[in-house]
Amino acid sequence: MPFKANADRRHSIPRQRHRVTNWAAYDAGLRARGSLTVWFSEEAVAAWRAEARTTRGGQPRYSALAITTALTLRTVFHLALRQTEGLIASVLALLGLDLAVPDHSTLSRRAETLEVPRPRRGREPVHLLVDSTGLRLCGPGEWLVEKHGTKRRRAWKKPHLATDADTGRIVAAELTDKDADDGSRTGPLLDRVGGPVASFTADGAFDRDDVYTEVGQRHSNAAVVVPPRSSAVPSDTAGTAPTRRDRHIEAIAERGRMGWQRASGYNWRALVEADIARWKRVIGNGLRSHTDGRQATEVAIAADVLNRMLDLGRPEYVRIA
Repeated sequence: MPFKANADRRHSIPRQRHRVTNWAAYDAGLRARGSLTVWFSEEAVAAWRAEARTTRGGQPRYSALAITTALTLRTVFHLALRQTEGLIASVLALLGLDLAVPDHSTLSRRAETLEVPRPRRGREPVHLLVDSTGLRLCGPGEWLVEKHGTKRRRAWKKPHLATDADTGRIVAAELTDKDADDGSRTGPLLDRVGGPVASFTADGAFDRDDVYTEVGQRHSNAAVVVPPRSSAVPSDTAGTAPTRRDRHIEAIAERGRMGWQRASGYNWRALVEADIARWKRVIGNGLRSHTDGRQATEVAIAADVLNRMLDLGRPEYVRIA
């Protein structure tokens, strides 16, 4: 597998060249992203109703699959809960399926504790690209501001995303309050990945000792590609036992910051920025839910939606170098 030039090639992200082998399927996949075709497999119909519980308490009527399906359609088409209820009812009627429709209050209540399936991972170590963005919360609109001159400050939260550099898929996502710093989410994101990690690439906000510690404790052989701040100095042991951060500082001194970015593979971080741009363009720049649990579910479903859309438009290709 070819690597980008680097003095220590183990710390580099593989750069691969591919050639598309089936352009017709690729074009059809891109068109499929806008398709309104909906179908229910026999397994989905059978799993629509919740299984009987064996413990005390009320019997749920709808399975997690039914709730996830409804909330996914809500995310894709930017619907309110009542509109989602109407969409599900119309789809089931058009398909001639005798299935109950979750009402809007059930969707809201179940979203608080819904377990959304995590993205499936391969066996190969993943090259993680990490970044975060801001999503505004529901609040006064432009009409209210113009009408009443409200001075309420805009509220927002931060989704932290970890993207697979090889596939562009979001493999981990976590929602935090706006005051949470990026570096503190390193451990939780790595725990959500649930598989081997080959490298961890992030921006200068992650230039902290605890970030290197979190990565090292979970994946001792993983490279940490984080640009040191401009005022960074080598550690006291740089001459005898240089750390990974010391090597970055040394490489920047030799090559310059732009040369270090090319040699270390840091420029691959643009892929996670592209995921954030897709999120804002396809899903939106805000959160519709009002509680922490429902907002976390909304973020998890949005990440799954983007991964599915990416798979629909993915070409069939072969490696040529």
